Amino acid sequence: MNTETLLFDDTHHKCIMFSLEDEEHAEHSLSVNQFLIIQNDSAVLIDPGSESIFSELYEAISRHINPDKIKYIFFSHQDPDVAGAIAQWSVATSAKLVISNLWVRFMGHYGLMDMNRIVGLEDHGAQISFGNDYLRFIPAHFLHSPGNFSLYDSRSKILFSGDIGAAIASPQNLNKKVDDFEEHRPFLEGFHHRYMASNLFCRAWVECVRRVDVMTIAPQHGSLFHGENAARFLEWFENVEGGMEQCKTLYGLDKE
Repeated sequence: MNTETLLFDDTHHKCIMFSLEDEEHAEHSLSVNQFLIIQNDSAVLIDPGSESIFSELYEAISRHINPDKIKYIFFSHQDPDVAGAIAQWSVATSAKLVISNLWVRFMGHYGLMDMNRIVGLEDHGAQISFGNDYLRFIPAHFLHSPGNFSLYDSRSKILFSGDIGAAIASPQNLNKKVDDFEEHRPFLEGFHHRYMASNLFCRAWVECVRRVDVMTIAPQHGSLFHGENAARFLEWFENVEGGMEQCKTLYGLDKE
């Protein structure tokens, strides 16, 4: 099974998706994507995942660039399928570790010893230069984590959206690209209705995203949305009813 997908390549700038998972416990684990952005002689690693895939991902990255060249490792939020191997990556690289300021104090529970390596993101996000281009950390709070960010790469026009756009069980995952949004939509609904806090946050995120030119949305779980399907996803997501809207149903109060 091919675990690598080239998302963008213009000779100076490359984006790669890895789809590695803990095969030993695959029956009980989530299918996850990890991402690498390379520009010339430096790189950014996005949501590298758990300790169980650390060695395999390190080896895969080494086929594209020396891991010593990783400048930043970005964790969209605190979950173990995102940040579980933060201690291993802190030892294996000299990269800055970028995560919401809300989660900095929790990283010691993953075994991280050198807290000086962490760049804590303030709630409003940030923008950093990356070569002649930029990376923008877009707030995605309460979608689903209270301290959550998406990452936009201005060169490739890819939005790395974390759990936003996640689909766990879609057969289209095998293609790694959504071909028909309406066929894919049922596999989005259950996750997003349960894990997104409120439509208020969904609409705020979409408003922020529409300020940049997005060609591809790349979630941490499941398939990519490209072109028209990216636009279709944003139209759908801004109308998602999350936990607040479903409060009575979740607590069983709608049956009274």
